Amino acid sequence: MEQRKLYKTLESAFKHFPDFESDKQLLSYVLKEVINHENIEITGGRLWELNDSKTNYIMAEQHGEVEKIRKGYALKLADYPIFYEVGKNRSVLAKETDKYLSNLGIHLYSATGIGDRFKIKDASGKDQYLYQYIMAFNSRDMNINLMNTMNIISTSVSSMLRTRGIETKARAIEKDLVKARDIQRSILPEHEYSFANYEIFGISIPDRIVGGDFFDYLTFGNEKDKLGIAIGDAASKGFSAAAQALYVSGALKMGTENELKMTAVMKKINSLVHRVFPDERFLTLFYMELYKDTKGLCLYVNAGHNPPIHLNYETNSMETLDATGPVLGPAPEQDYNTDSLYLSKNDVVVLYTDGIVEAANTKFEFYGEDRLKEVILNSKNFTAKEICAHIIEDVQKFSNRGKYSDDKTIVVIKRVK
Repeated sequence: MEQRKLYKTLESAFKHFPDFESDKQLLSYVLKEVINHENIEITGGRLWELNDSKTNYIMAEQHGEVEKIRKGYALKLADYPIFYEVGKNRSVLAKETDKYLSNLGIHLYSATGIGDRFKIKDASGKDQYLYQYIMAFNSRDMNINLMNTMNIISTSVSSMLRTRGIETKARAIEKDLVKARDIQRSILPEHEYSFANYEIFGISIPDRIVGGDFFDYLTFGNEKDKLGIAIGDAASKGFSAAAQALYVSGALKMGTENELKMTAVMKKINSLVHRVFPDERFLTLFYMELYKDTKGLCLYVNAGHNPPIHLNYETNSMETLDATGPVLGPAPEQDYNTDSLYLSKNDVVVLYTDGIVEAANTKFEFYGEDRLKEVILNSKNFTAKEICAHIIEDVQKFSNRGKYSDDKTIVVIKRVK
């Protein structure tokens, strides 16, 4: 049978193979399909599997018109150097030398390597190669055509195994990613929040499936007259950053639930991050408390985070809420201070992460703090949700097809009464 046609025939035969738990089960199915296929002149076959120590091939499956070999029978590499020829040339035709197999009437055999190929040292120290599986076939004609057939079977089935392995890993990774994404989403609050005289809106857009940014709205049990708002950014990427974000978010919740002072909470979190993530880079965190009062008092701690921007609605002036302590993680013993501001009616505070101001265009120019301030000023008459949307839209337009991107998180706080 012409080789390309044979390959297409095998491809068609295996296209809809069932889903098997193991490669061995799949190869047993393939062996039967090859034997039963009307266009392939093979009457029987066996599957041999290389053992873990790579010293023997073990009888695994046998189908069709074959003399039955007892299951689990082992052929030692030391007594069967022809296996090295399979590792080198893929397929062989050879005379049987094993006494047990000869007594069964097997005098000639054909064999082809399947699956992964391992590099080993033989008894003399020479490099040799061994396939993970060997398929041996019976045919009425032991000739070059059978060799060609076996080579096509070997390449097509090995390709199928590789594809199956890749797809299995991809499905596992996909499940892990979905779980990780769901876990990360679970630490983020609903976007919109109302508290006392304030409306708040936050959004976090990971650069990858999971990211190192987070924000949260924190309540204090029976204490209803204040609200905590946090935004954080892990300097690493992907799962590592997501793990840090999840950890810090949980630690922050525990601290506020126990009504610890914000400086004590920040100091404790810094020590925990240093101990739990010694090989990771730093994490920045901004934490603010709003109060149910008429003066608009806000207290905050800034652990090396991008300074939030406070817009005074009446004067159009802007101030930044600069760091009151170092980033979290690098050093275990650090002190953090609080600072304060007062928000008047219609004043706005925008909390954000690096992914906003460091979003880059095709020329690798950064979006920058000045452009962010301009959008905030031009949006000051809108709701917190609308201000947030305007910022995100402008950043996305600016960085469309840009060469660098990062997680993007914004929380907009607006005093409305």
